[in-house]
Amino acid sequence: MDRSDVITLVSETNIRDSFGIYQPTKTTRNIYAQVDSVTASEFFEGGRNGLNPELRMTVFAYDYQGEREVVYNGAHYAVYRTYKGRDDTLELYVERKGGTNA
Repeated sequence: MDRSDVITLVSETNIRDSFGIYQPTKTTRNIYAQVDSVTASEFFEGGRNGLNPELRMTVFAYDYQGEREVVYNGAHYAVYRTYKGRDDTLELYVERKGGTNA
């Protein structure tokens, strides 16, 4: 597997500020992935379920910690499902997030 693409995983946590109010804080980290288009059947099945499948990102399973947002080539994507592959890999199926792209 060619994991030559760098993707950014984004996680959001709530951190208490100096006034005691919890503020959402995003943290990011970069990992390597193989990025491919989704299959035609994934695209059409997702469309029937109100999704807009765009990419499949294959990563090392231990690099992924449940993040629900991915940034790739400046575009923001939401993870809508994962699939445990062979040889300690995990496939992230993502769709473009609305309202966050320039």
